[in-house]
Amino acid sequence: MVEPAAELTVDEVRRYSRHLIIPDVGMAGQKRLKNAKVLCVGAGGLGSPTLLYLAAAGVGTLGVVDFDVVDESNLQRQVIHGQSDVGRLKAESAAASVREINPLIDVIVHNVALTTDNVMEIFSGYDLIVDGTDNFATRYMVNDAAVLLGKPYVWGSIYRFDGQASVFWAEHGPCYRCLYPEPPPPGMVPSCAEGGVLGVLCASIGSIQVNEAIKLLAGIGEPLVGRLMIYDALEMTYRSVKVRKDPECVLCGKNPTVTQLLDDYEAFCGAVSAEAQEAVSGSTISALDLKALQDANENIYVIDVREPNEYEIVSIPGAVLIPKGEFINGSALEKLPQDKRIVLHCKSGARSAEVLAIVKNAGFSDAVHVGGGVLSWVKSVDSSLPSY
Repeated sequence: MVEPAAELTVDEVRRYSRHLIIPDVGMAGQKRLKNAKVLCVGAGGLGSPTLLYLAAAGVGTLGVVDFDVVDESNLQRQVIHGQSDVGRLKAESAAASVREINPLIDVIVHNVALTTDNVMEIFSGYDLIVDGTDNFATRYMVNDAAVLLGKPYVWGSIYRFDGQASVFWAEHGPCYRCLYPEPPPPGMVPSCAEGGVLGVLCASIGSIQVNEAIKLLAGIGEPLVGRLMIYDALEMTYRSVKVRKDPECVLCGKNPTVTQLLDDYEAFCGAVSAEAQEAVSGSTISALDLKALQDANENIYVIDVREPNEYEIVSIPGAVLIPKGEFINGSALEKLPQDKRIVLHCKSGARSAEVLAIVKNAGFSDAVHVGGGVLSWVKSVDSSLPSY
């Protein structure tokens, strides 16, 4: 993948000596690492160990793309950031940590949201992409851009106690669409923000991603091309599943029908279902609106559709907990009062939008949901409550 650099300086030889004495890496492998350009998409849970260890390994040019800012809830797992970085741009915070780890490398900061307008240009400047994103829309966009540019990328995914990792390189094996031809239905797979993640799981999967990146760049070992590594932290088990290239893949198959980036990856992945989008139209209120209804003693019934453990962290005063799953299986509908207006909320609004569609279909036509959910309540109504 990468031609070796002309030489290593005395300082570099001293720093990377434990690599140099490994026969498989040696001087040639370390020179390839020095000449390599790697982009990490995301400076969050997976991006943290990825950036730190790629920097320590001596990857000559590290890029980081992230538009978000550091929040206190990130610190449980995003170890590249510290308490003093709260409120700081993640890409800037990560770059500072990387430079502290290894001042001999170059760091390129992309303080932007990755979009169809910039992804091809940004990716084109790197040899390898490491995907540390946490949403399906960006994953599909990263995959499509990498395939169209002929670049390999290392992928990882985490949720609660489970993790997955693989290497997608369409020229030598499958792409992400071969493994997941279609995104899951909206709301089927909760995000880490909704379901949580064990902090150290980021290190477990992130270290696999770094390991694969180093192997690809140095030209050693057998990469995870065509294999999916699955990790269960509770059982402490790893297993590998073969992933074959799909000859009918719409992107990398024999007769591809996707020959350029999609116009809208959010629409392709469907952040919320079409039914939910229709339900929330004209039936969305703000947290301030809810507070006004409560203060006026309006005849409303406020329902929190999150999970019990989320409810224990923070809840809107007066809200009754009925998890989303009870609406999906229908058991919640008999609990709803017929003489009150139903007001639904969740953490940010996505789950309550899905539930609103169910409730409206059951005949509660005047039901509404709170856009922004608990997060909006904490921000605009009662900042003394904890966010998460």
